[in-house]
Amino acid sequence: MATPTDNTTYYVPDQSKLPLATAISISVAAYGAASGIHGLSTEEGASWLTLIVGLLMIAACLYVWFKETIVENSKNLHSTQLKGSYRLGMQWFIFSEVMFFAAFFGALFYIKYLSMPWLAGEGEGGSENGRLLWEGYQNVWPSFWAWVGGASDALVTPPTIPQEAVGGVAKQLVANNGEYVNAKVLGSPWKLPFLNTLLLVSSSFTVHWAHHAIKHDDAAKFKKWMIATLLLGLVFIGVQGYEYYEAYHHLGLTLKSGVYGSTFFMLTGFHGFHVCMGAFILLVQTIRGFKGHFKATDHFGFEAGSWYWHFVDVVWIFLFLVVYLNIF
Repeated sequence: MATPTDNTTYYVPDQSKLPLATAISISVAAYGAASGIHGLSTEEGASWLTLIVGLLMIAACLYVWFKETIVENSKNLHSTQLKGSYRLGMQWFIFSEVMFFAAFFGALFYIKYLSMPWLAGEGEGGSENGRLLWEGYQNVWPSFWAWVGGASDALVTPPTIPQEAVGGVAKQLVANNGEYVNAKVLGSPWKLPFLNTLLLVSSSFTVHWAHHAIKHDDAAKFKKWMIATLLLGLVFIGVQGYEYYEAYHHLGLTLKSGVYGSTFFMLTGFHGFHVCMGAFILLVQTIRGFKGHFKATDHFGFEAGSWYWHFVDVVWIFLFLVVYLNIF
């Protein structure tokens, strides 16, 4: 391992297998998630063992990677130039995550404003073929204004599934890969989703005050604010888990509820995964804070984690507006 002679030398560590191990771990987790979701939508039943193994592998890779980087920094191997590279790398990583969610939001808008109207025979993309294939299909999407109008629990029917519009899988003119059932009702966005919004927005404030404390070398306040942030994040994950339980068992909103169910779980599920990742990163930074690793002039590990946490907070606000309130 190269050792710099002064703090301006750009430190280059030895070759590492961690990037390859992390890529393999992510692939295992992705395969496990796809297999589990496929099992939910078929008669085979879902198995999440591969996903759990993949997530544990990712956690192990991150633990080793974080540990090596922390040791390097404690030995004063990270020059000002290298720290600048870390900042730039984290900024590009968050930008890639912005593009990741932009693709899913784009898919949602495409479905809502283009493909659904076309299936119903509307616009330039619609045609007689659409009406012949899916006779009786109507372009309907749950509306925020139904809740504003006074419906207490918002018994709003989600978009009609084309398969149901024609009378079931046996009567459709084109083949697909299964039978789907429309969700019965949707819950009010002003209950669990709004509570989660309050939780996550509050956690952004607590992590900000933790950052403020560390800039003033106030370790005691840093620890308190970080514990509060982690608790808010854990409660958020718990509330979302309960919301999923309610959606599946009481509201009829599942992965087999057509395109609305698919986009709902795709967007909220990926966001929930990012919250878990952000909480893991902040947990590591909290432990480091208890060990006295941070100084007012040297705390980028925490700063990077706080950037990521603010990012998942902003994404949730868009999710609340677009998915739950449906005001766009």
